[in-house]
Formats: sequence, structure tokens, C-alpha cells
Amino acid sequence: MTNIKFLFLSLLLIIVSGCSSISLEKEEIKDQSKKISQEEKKVQDSVTPEFNRVTVELVKSIDGDTIEVLFNGKHEKVRLLLVDSPETSHPRLGEQPYGQEAKSFLRKIVENAKTLELEFDIGPTHDRFSRLLGYVYADGKMLQEELLKAGLARVAYVYPPNTRYIDQFNKIQKEAQQQGIGIWEIENYSQDDGFHPEVLDPDFNSENNNNQDCLVKGNINSSSEKIYHTPDSPWYEQTKPEVMFCTEEEANKAGFRPPKQ
Repeated sequence: MTNIKFLFLSLLLIIVSGCSSISLEKEEIKDQSKKISQEEKKVQDSVTPEFNRVTVELVKSIDGDTIEVLFNGKHEKVRLLLVDSPETSHPRLGEQPYGQEAKSFLRKIVENAKTLELEFDIGPTHDRFSRLLGYVYADGKMLQEELLKAGLARVAYVYPPNTRYIDQFNKIQKEAQQQGIGIWEIENYSQDDGFHPEVLDPDFNSENNNNQDCLVKGNINSSSEKIYHTPDSPWYEQTKPEVMFCTEEEANKAGFRPPKQ
């Protein structure tokens, strides 16, 4: 009888111990799951919907799609990605309609902004002119969007994979087209290959294309060096010009240099 009682008590003790172990394991699993959830929340909280931006300081506004800033201690020109505004002082194209409006519009925004930020895309950060490529924000508002809304730029300057905001830019442009504002006031002025002032004034091209008779070739090589070639240059004939200049002085002012001898 005593042996039976002993066996019964031993069995009861084993069952109770087992239940306690299971309960402890359940609590440990519960605590571990809670800890993982907290860690996941920390990670989620640390991820922001915006891409990384860097604060820059304005040096000057250049035209409707280019500004100069202080970036990493250096003066850098920034070309706004995915948009193109009419020219204001192009060596070959001259001044185009709405160019000054776009320039003034952009200047007013950046000069009055308290904070200027630059955002890069996933592709190249510089173009062949050694300009930074990016999206620029003035007090949180993207310059590209503001220009498109005002009808002072078209969606262009598209170089994949730098196409992060192409869809929303096209949507904004379509709205501006429907409203007929800015460059969209004039039918066929803005086209896929650029701006066409001749639809406004048939004599515009003849007045501004006098550079076709100019002989100094401006070229940008694979190292982004701006070099001009006169007819006396040994590489003149094989040089494909980016722009044409009438004088060497004009080429120098545009940032080009003569070839090394």
C-alpha cells in the first residue's frame, strides 16, 4: 500500500512539473514574440516615406531649370532632373519665349526659401556638363513640380534610371496642358524635341540661327571637358559640335577651352 502511494505521488509530481514547464515555455515564447514585434516596430518607425535629402546653400539662380549651390563645400551647378524650361541665353538657340518667365519664377522661389534640399536618384549624379542632377526642394516644395504646375517647363531631360518621379510629372504636365497655361498657351510650341519659337514668329529662327555661319565648334569629351576647335585645329573636321560659337571669346565665356597642343 505504501509503495502504491509513493508511485501515485511521484506520478502526480511529474505531471505538475510538466505542466509548469509547458507554462514557462509558453510565457517565454510570448515574451520573445512581443520583443520581436517591438523590434519590428522600431525598424518601421525608422523608415521614412521620403528619400534621403541633403541640405544645400543657394549661390545663385541661373535659369529656369538650373541653379548653383554650395554642396560639400564646393560651388556646384544643379540641373533639375526630368524637366526642361525654355532657354534664356543659349549660344545657339538664343532666348526662347517663356524663358525669362521660367527664370524669374524659379529665382523667386529659391531666393525666398529658408531651406533648400537636394535629392539624388539611383543613376548618375552628374551630366556631361559636370552639373549635379537632382530633385530640388525649397521649403519642402519640389521645384520641378512647381515649374510644371505653372506651365513653365515640360517633362524632358529623361535619362534612365533617373526616372523616380516621371509618372507624377507627366500627370502634372497633362493638367497644365488642359488648362492651357504658360508654354501650353501656344499650340505646338512645346514638342517632344524641344521648343519651337517659329510657331510664334516665322522669322525667329533666322534671327537666332545666325550662329550657323559661325565656325568655332564647341565639344564636350568623355571626361566632361569643354573644348572648342577653330578651323585651324587638327581635329576640327572630325569634331562633332555640341554648340557653335562665332568667336573664341564667346567660347571662353561659355566655359570652353582650346585643345591642348
